[in-house]
Amino acid sequence: MDCMQHTRHNIAGTDNDHCRLKYVNLEVHENHVSHETLGLSGRHLVVRRGKPFKLTLLFRSRAWNPHSEDLVLEVWLGGLSERIPVHFFGEMSDSLRWTAQIYPGDMHRQSVTVHLCSPALSSVALYDLLVHIETAWDKRSYAVGSFVLLCNPWLKDDAVYMPLDVQIQEYVKSDLGLVYMGTHLNICKRPWSFGQYEPGVLEACLKLLQVSPQHLRDKQKDYVRRADPVYLSRVVCAMVNSNDDLGLLEGRWEGSYRGGVRPTEWSGSADILHRWLSSSCCPVRYGQCWVFASVLCTVMRVLGIPSRVVTVFNAAHDTNGNLKIEEIYSTRGEKCEKVSLSRDSIWNFHVWVECWMRRPDLGPGFDGWQVVDPTPQEKSAGIFCCGPCPVVAIQRGCLGVPYDTSFVYASVDADVVRLIMRDGLVVGRTVDTQWVGQLIYTKSIGSDRPENLTQAYKRKGHATAAVNAQHRMCKTQSLSLSSPGGVAPNLEVSLQIERVPSAGENICVCVTVTNRASHRRVLVEHLNAQLKQYCSSPQECFWKTHRELHIQPGEVLTLHHAIPPSEYESVLAGEDIVNVAVVIKDVRTKERVLATEEFNIISPQITIELQGGDSVQMRKEYTVQVSFTNTFAKALSGAVLTVEGSGLLEGKHQTRTLLLQPGHSIEKKVSIMAASPGTKLLMASLSHSSSPSAVTRSFHRVSVLTA
Repeated sequence: MDCMQHTRHNIAGTDNDHCRLKYVNLEVHENHVSHETLGLSGRHLVVRRGKPFKLTLLFRSRAWNPHSEDLVLEVWLGGLSERIPVHFFGEMSDSLRWTAQIYPGDMHRQSVTVHLCSPALSSVALYDLLVHIETAWDKRSYAVGSFVLLCNPWLKDDAVYMPLDVQIQEYVKSDLGLVYMGTHLNICKRPWSFGQYEPGVLEACLKLLQVSPQHLRDKQKDYVRRADPVYLSRVVCAMVNSNDDLGLLEGRWEGSYRGGVRPTEWSGSADILHRWLSSSCCPVRYGQCWVFASVLCTVMRVLGIPSRVVTVFNAAHDTNGNLKIEEIYSTRGEKCEKVSLSRDSIWNFHVWVECWMRRPDLGPGFDGWQVVDPTPQEKSAGIFCCGPCPVVAIQRGCLGVPYDTSFVYASVDADVVRLIMRDGLVVGRTVDTQWVGQLIYTKSIGSDRPENLTQAYKRKGHATAAVNAQHRMCKTQSLSLSSPGGVAPNLEVSLQIERVPSAGENICVCVTVTNRASHRRVLVEHLNAQLKQYCSSPQECFWKTHRELHIQPGEVLTLHHAIPPSEYESVLAGEDIVNVAVVIKDVRTKERVLATEEFNIISPQITIELQGGDSVQMRKEYTVQVSFTNTFAKALSGAVLTVEGSGLLEGKHQTRTLLLQPGHSIEKKVSIMAASPGTKLLMASLSHSSSPSAVTRSFHRVSVLTA
């Protein structure tokens, strides 16, 4: 890098006597390899704190004379600066201050190599670098460029240190992850391209810090506090949503997505970060929980903080802090909108991030994984963010530990109170202590298999549903039921989805009724199925049935029901969930018992085949064959097959057919070419006018290798 003379102070002597700097080589490639930052930026030198990096100084007329001239480096961060005298190796060592050393063999005729090292707890930021050559009578200063300093999970003294390299490879360096979605009965996995090696992503992450309210309010204080990953995680968490700042994403969970991108259409973070940066920090539309979390994971990995995306199945949103979530059902088993003032709810899945860091503010017992949730649900200390909350604090039930532990604890361990209501009165009640937090998943290290984190969050005895939920069938039954008269229940009801159906198959429901009473009963069964989104109450009821039953003392009735595809294909979209509920009523005593289950249907698959396998060379053209076969019993009108892939394809590539008959296929062939290394995603989607909301999506991972 050519040097610009910044200032000059001449006290005595002549220019001929003075050593002058001609050029500084930032040794970018070698430093990037050494600091595990290769590919993060094509514009800046990127290094990690606490580890020396090399600078080679080339002089103009003569070599630097260490006996008569002092060589001083200076780093600037905003209005803060620190002078760093250059010493020969062994003369000094202070891990708490910046150091600049010349190793043996690094002095040459007209150049010298200096190893510059920051303290292990330096601030994450873009620094300016100056070089001063000073004598007793003269000083010359040169602005030689800038560098980005990141956290260093390889370094023991860093607050984000991870002991195993395989963990760092997965939680810092890997640019592809998996997001688990759906329901605990049918867990779907969606790949996500974190994209930290895409051009401009690091610069967008740094910009995010620069426009945060903390930085705009007090730049110097913000720069100083950026040494702490606890502080960084709270700043970034708040900046990923745009609710009260210049943040990245605007959330929307219902209604029209016009003027933006439907959340289900995102497959990577780079596109979102690029759009935000190019729009002068206008929020990108639209995000939902897995989008917020995945983008946060990208930013944290770029900053050097180990992070992973975590999914909680049946996550509670407890707004009043009583660790109880109420759900309302009608006497016919229809799940209703809330009739109380409480905004409590349960999401079939909710996605947040765990970040790895020490917690010196709490003590070593709370080090390790911390929940950081950027989805704007509730305010924390006045801003829309959540965490960092130690996972171990949740497991131990230490609800007073900062930050937001009680809220996160409720997300995984609240009780569900299900009320049967008639004319505003409660006529039946169940309490389910197992529904919330049934499964907590993240991607395994070096594998696409899920890692079950339920035991890390739940107290012993609260994670018993984890194993059962692996099977594609589940049984729910009434718990702690009290009849209106306060009599202990002697009627038991359970509901079972016999197997999770694929699109085009019957939904098979089994209701089991057990009469514990000593007398014969006359019962009425009300069973219905409703459409719902993962984060909201059910909407329309698309199927229902009722009948009268007679049951003898001690008898067990098994009732089988089948919902044919014709009853749900026109209303059920690919990401939708079904709520099935049964209410059994005793005609004489008016006792009512409720059982319920929620599940999602397995969507048909789109086939994506890449010529020559799943690894490609940069700047070489490859062919991709994409196809979809109609497995439904009916023809699909106006079918559109769309293929896209950030970093592989420009824009969207589509093919259409007026009518796709059962068993027939629609195909599209495209050519891809990658301009940068890393992991990219091809995404294919199939939509049709027979059911405009029913979009099928598939993803395919492509590894791009350097030539």
